[in-house]
Amino acid sequence: MGYAEVADVRFWYEIHGSGRPLVLLHGGFGAVETFAAIRPALAQRRQVISVDLPGHGRTADVDRPMRYESMADDVAAFIGHLGLGPVDVLGFSLGGGVGLRLAVQHRHLLRRLVVVSAPCRRQGWFPEVLAGMPEPDEAAGERMTGIPAYELYRQVAPRPDDWPKLWARTGELLRREYDWSAEVAALTTPTLLVFADADSIRPAHMVEFFGLLGGGHRDAGWDGADRPDARLAVLPGLTHYDIVDSPALPAVVLPFLTHTLNTPV
Repeated sequence: MGYAEVADVRFWYEIHGSGRPLVLLHGGFGAVETFAAIRPALAQRRQVISVDLPGHGRTADVDRPMRYESMADDVAAFIGHLGLGPVDVLGFSLGGGVGLRLAVQHRHLLRRLVVVSAPCRRQGWFPEVLAGMPEPDEAAGERMTGIPAYELYRQVAPRPDDWPKLWARTGELLRREYDWSAEVAALTTPTLLVFADADSIRPAHMVEFFGLLGGGHRDAGWDGADRPDARLAVLPGLTHYDIVDSPALPAVVLPFLTHTLNTPV
């Protein structure tokens, strides 16, 4: 564990286990601790590299707007800095959006992608989730210092007083409209989508997202020969807020990372 100086970002990262590298990208206001519950299971089979995204956890903020696209560029530079070559990536929520942009912008760096509880367009969230997203207002962040995410940030951030700034910048990011449907439809990276059955993402969008990746258009055939390389998993009895703590998540992720593809890449 330690820091990697990559351009203007000083990334905090931790490595556990051995084998083919799997990079984990946490959600908004999170850090490497997001994956504490499932990391041991993943690290039994893979070299797990957890990284704090810019402005999160132990990685200090940088003086530019927070965007999925720029964070994907940052993570690409981080992967190159460590000399990892093609890697597998698992991104949760905000980190799922970063992982998706990584596949769009830096296809050569990805072997397989797992997107957990994240949409490919903003309107994939339930309306009440969209309405409740953080306000781009530092004063609002000051009022949110009692939540668990703040307690983690206060304990590990190099500049804990930056919390209101992180709140406002994240709110501004999450309230921006985006629709990556056309780019998703052009992806060639084998992708697994994982959602909870009581997720913050609309079930109709889960199916729409899977369809853009080539899934759900036809029967796979008795021998599975027409199965798409994309996969969709909906995990029962979970929500957006506890899916990354469930052993059901590595149970579906690890087989996807090791199975033989119908279409070699």
